[in-house]
Amino acid sequence: MKKRFKYLTLGLLLLSGTAGHAQQNIQFTQYIFNSMSVNPAYAGYKGEWFGQLGLRSQWTGWGGGPKTGAISIDGVLDPDMQRHGVGLQVTADGLGAQSATAAFANYALRLPVDRSGEHRLSLGIAGGVTQYKVDQNKITTIDPNDPAAIGGTTLKPDIRLGIYYSNAKWYAGVAAHDLFAGANSTDDYVLDQDEIVESIRRNTHGYFIAGALFQLDRGLLLRPSVLVKDDFKGPTALDLSAMFIFNEKFWIGPSFRTRSRIFDRDYSDYSVDRLSSENSISGIAQFFITPKFRIGYSYDHMMNRMSSRAGGTHEVTLGITFGQLGRQILSPRYF
Repeated sequence: MKKRFKYLTLGLLLLSGTAGHAQQNIQFTQYIFNSMSVNPAYAGYKGEWFGQLGLRSQWTGWGGGPKTGAISIDGVLDPDMQRHGVGLQVTADGLGAQSATAAFANYALRLPVDRSGEHRLSLGIAGGVTQYKVDQNKITTIDPNDPAAIGGTTLKPDIRLGIYYSNAKWYAGVAAHDLFAGANSTDDYVLDQDEIVESIRRNTHGYFIAGALFQLDRGLLLRPSVLVKDDFKGPTALDLSAMFIFNEKFWIGPSFRTRSRIFDRDYSDYSVDRLSSENSISGIAQFFITPKFRIGYSYDHMMNRMSSRAGGTHEVTLGITFGQLGRQILSPRYF
C-alpha cells in the first residue's frame, strides 16, 4: 500500500512537469504584466505604486489540481528620482495534500544610465520565508492506517537576486531564486525520511527575461517577450509570448511553453516524448477598465493526450496603479 501511494503521488507530480519539486516554483502565465515574481530588480519599474491580485486554477478537470493565489505591491520610495524600488509579494500554492505559503520583501536600486532617467539598470534582492506543508487529512488511502499517509510542516528562509535593464523600447533581466537550497537540497524538506513527503525539495533556479516594443500602426503595438527558466539539473523551460496592444487599452496575444534539452547534462530521465507532453499553448488578454485599473485573463491548454481529462488552466489578475496626484510618468509602462 505504501508503494502504491507513492507511485500515485509521483505520477501526479510527473504530469505537473515539476517532479520532485511540486511546491517549489509557481508558474504564472501573466508574469508579463508584473515581473516581480520572476526578478526582484523589477520592483518600482512602473514608477508608481502598483498592486496586483492573481488567482490561478490548474487542471480544472481533476480534483486536487494545483491552485495558486498571489498578492503583491511595489513602488518607488523617492517619486522624484525613482532610485529606490520596494515591493512585497505573498503567494499561496496548493497541490492535493501539499501546500506552500511564501512571503518575500523586495528591494531594487534603480540606477539611471542617461540624463532623462528612462534607461535604468536595477539591482535587486528579495528575502523571505516559505512554509511547506503536507496535510494528512487530505490524503486518501484505501487503508486508513497506511503509514505512508503522514503529514508535517517546515519553514525555510531564502533570498533572491536579480539584475534588470529597461528603457522605452526593450528590457532584459537575469535572476536567481532559492539561493539557500545548497548542494544538499534533496535533504532540505524531508518531513519524514521514509515517506513520500521527501519529494518536497528545491533547487536553485535561474531566470532570464527579455522583451521589446514595436509600433505596427497608429494605435497598434507589438510586445514580444521570452522567459527562460533553468534549475541547472533538468531540461530548460522556455516561454514565448507576443502581445498586441490596441490604443493602450486592450492587450491580447498567444503564448507557447516548452521544455528543451539545451545544456550538456544527464537527460536520461527526460525522453523526447516526455518533454513534448509538457508543451502548452495559452491565450492571454488584458483590458484597462480605467487608466489606473486593469483586469487580465489567460487560459492554458496542455498539448498531450491527458488534456481532455485534465482540463485547462485559468488565471485571472486584477491590477491597480496609484501614486501622487499630478506626477507625470515620462512614458507609458509596457513592461
